Parts: sequence; C-alpha cells; structure tokens
Amino acid sequence: MPRNRFQDIMQHLRFDDRSTRSDRAKTDKFAAISSVWGSFVTNCITCYNPGLHITVDEQLFPSKTRCCFLQYIASKPDKFGIKFWVACDLKSKYICNVLPYLGKDPNRPSGERLSENVVMRLMEPFLDKGRNVTTDNFFTSLSLAQKLLRRKTTILGTVNKIRREIPQSARYKDRNEFTTQVFSTSAATLTAYAAKRKKTVYILSSMHSVVQTDNTTKRKPNTVTLYNTTKCGVDVMDQMVREYTVRRGTRRWPVAVFYNMIDMAALNAHVLYQACTGTQERRVDFLVELARELANSHMAGKKARKEQSLQTQPSTPSPGKRATCQVKHKCKNNHATVRCVHCYRYTCGKCRLQIPWQCQDCE
Repeated sequence: MPRNRFQDIMQHLRFDDRSTRSDRAKTDKFAAISSVWGSFVTNCITCYNPGLHITVDEQLFPSKTRCCFLQYIASKPDKFGIKFWVACDLKSKYICNVLPYLGKDPNRPSGERLSENVVMRLMEPFLDKGRNVTTDNFFTSLSLAQKLLRRKTTILGTVNKIRREIPQSARYKDRNEFTTQVFSTSAATLTAYAAKRKKTVYILSSMHSVVQTDNTTKRKPNTVTLYNTTKCGVDVMDQMVREYTVRRGTRRWPVAVFYNMIDMAALNAHVLYQACTGTQERRVDFLVELARELANSHMAGKKARKEQSLQTQPSTPSPGKRATCQVKHKCKNNHATVRCVHCYRYTCGKCRLQIPWQCQDCE
C-alpha cells in the first residue's frame, strides 16, 4: 500500500455514522465506536470456553487523546490512558470479556458499589458453571462473595484493611512474623497473614472452608499460595499485547480504542489457533502470517481489478503514438507498442521473453 493512501485512510477512518453520532452520544459516551466494539466483545465471549480460574483486573491503554473519560493513574508507568475492565482466562490469557470505563454510569443502582457492578457484568456469561474469579483489593468484598456464591461462583482476592468486613481483632498491625489468623462465615473465609512484622495481608476466599499452612519457614496459608498463582492473568495479558502492538500516535480516541481492540483480537486469535490445531507456534510468527493472509485477499482483489481494467483497453496504442514500457525489467523508460499476452502490460523489445524457434513437428 502506498504511504499516501495509508495516510488518507487513517485521516478518514470512522466506525459509525457521523451524522447521527450527536444524538447517540447523549445516552452513550462510547457511541463513536460502540457498534464495532460490541461485535468484538460478543465474539470474544462466544468463541472460547474459559477454564476454572478467571482473573478480573483493570488495563490502562496509554493515550492522551481528547475524550471525557481519559484517566490519570499516578501508579501506572504511562499515567494517562483509557481504562478497561478485563476478565481474562488464567491459563491461556484469553480475553473473555472487557468493558470500557466511561465515568459515572447512570444505569448502575445507587446502592451498588462500582467494583461489584463491574465484576458481575464481566462474569455474567460465565456464571453458574462452578468457576472461580480472582480479584484485587479494589473489587473484593463480602457482599460480592455472597452474590457470586448464589450464582455458583467462588471468589479469591485480597481485601483492603479499611473494609467494614475486617473485624477489629484482625486490624492490629504488630503481629509476629509468618503468623496466620483465620476468620470464617457461612459464605467466605478471611485469612490474615503477616508476611512481615508490620505488614498484614488479608485474603478473602469463598472456595476454602479450611485454611492450611505449608511446612516451609514462611508457613504460607494455602489461600495466599493460590492467590499468588492466579492473580497474574490480566497483567501478563497486558504485557503480551504491548510486546507486539499496532499502536501509533493519534489524537482521536476511537482510533486509540481500535488499536487496543486489534491487539486484543490478535492475542485471542493466537490462543484459538493453538487450541483448534493443537500446535504450538510462536506468537510473532503467527502475527506475521496473520498479517500476510489478511493482506492476500486485498492484494488478490486489487490485482484482479487491475487485470480486468487492462483487458478492456486496446492491445496497441492509438495510431501514431507509443506507450512507455510497464515492465522495466531490462530497460528504464523504453517505448512499447505491444502488450504481454498474460499480464496485458506494455512490453518493450528488451523486456520481451525470447521464444526459441521450433519446427512444425515439435509444435
């Protein structure tokens, strides 16, 4: 593709009807790309059956585009970006469901926390199947554990020490190193583990009725060990999509979202390819082949249209005129009057293929 054509496509790239966008934007902040995004999320949900463990976390796609839901998170390396809530399969890092954060949601019930609403929306297609969801201290709460347990889904995650669910007897800081304290209810079990003398980790689990410690020096509970194993799904996925990305500089937020969508779709395609074929292939090799196959259909159609247009043209130039050689294999700008019988391009004498003499018997 020529550079100017690529720049022209990027300049006029749109994902919706611009004439009706202002009306739709009154009720949908994501109106500029919501139809394409909805199709992508639907395909992600329906094309893969995730495993036992699903990780829910946030992703900050780095961007400084002009939009009303741009986020600033000081703890992130890129600081500014568009935030997405992501549910990711732990084993394959397949993106099961994803939601953009668009600010305050008027459809959310007034008494429901944002964290609970996000987890329930992300896990809705995968509930009632006996799965477990791993979350961090932003999402985890006792009320969320009870909601998920009613839908045959367990939760495992860290709890912020300022939560009301934490009993007063578990909040004192001066603990002996590597000690464990367990609190249980009918719905969940709370583990308070002192990893350091003045640092206590709180783990809420609805899948563990009994908490056991290992025989090592640190005497870690099994809830802490399992959480350390299952917490990294979304973080590893974010690293993978950033390693091979199509992202480039833009001031339009729909294009930035489109870049993130392409990266996620490529990662999911690699997971589905390996699951369907049973072969292990490096992701960079898969992405190169994927790009080549996606371009082949476009190039084949372009070549067919060009040949069809050449066939409709006369075989020789107008009387008294000569055309320029279009092959330029052995010449620079020679004149030509005859077309090639296969590709229909004007061919000069130097670029013509010499056919040897044959007798009529060998014809």
